[in-house]
Amino acid sequence: MPSRASPHGLPLTAPFLKIAALLRQRPVHDIPTHLRMKQQTIVTLDLEGVLVPEIWIAFAEKTGIPELRRTTREEPDYDVLMKGRLKILDEHGLKLPDIQQVIGTLSPLEGAKAFLDELRSITQVIILSDTFAEFAQPLMRQLAWPTIFCHQLEVAADGRIVNYRLRQSNQKQKAVASFKALNYRVLAAGDSFNDTTMLGEADAGFFFHAPASIQAQFPQFKAFDDYGELLTAMRAAL
Repeated sequence: MPSRASPHGLPLTAPFLKIAALLRQRPVHDIPTHLRMKQQTIVTLDLEGVLVPEIWIAFAEKTGIPELRRTTREEPDYDVLMKGRLKILDEHGLKLPDIQQVIGTLSPLEGAKAFLDELRSITQVIILSDTFAEFAQPLMRQLAWPTIFCHQLEVAADGRIVNYRLRQSNQKQKAVASFKALNYRVLAAGDSFNDTTMLGEADAGFFFHAPASIQAQFPQFKAFDDYGELLTAMRAAL
């Protein structure tokens, strides 16, 4: 019996017609696993503490101002944290170029670039960070320019940081929810309080370099401190 042709002129062989019939007649969950299309995946990662050092801690060490060491690991309310930081900067006359100078001396954490390169070779990776575009560029260059979603600063002509602008409130969780709405399977990794909604929204969430106190509050997220072990867990979950 001669084969039929598709609208594109390609022959429709018997095996192809059998698969097409299955797809038309049966719900997806009834289709044999080997005939299903694998769901596309995205991994979302926090930046500071996961791939690069904590910027504000590095700046605190450079300036000798211990109050600037406070991060989202200690303060879950980001608005409280940032307003406190801006107040300290004003009190000490510190400006954006002072912070950028310190950022220019930072490098990715040991093993971070190799981990990110390997991860990007097997799936899409997007960095979801509560840092600012004005801080991120030198670090993104060292990581081979991964995609990053972050926030912006309002900076006066003299370089003084006068305010900050969130791209979107709770942007990490909302980004993951949007990727899922686009039919992606999402894996996520972070280290702080501000990552927990992202991890909870993801199909699989992991802590990386998270303090024991945060791990204890969110025991549902498996925790890692080694890039190789995290990569293995992500491969298994993809």
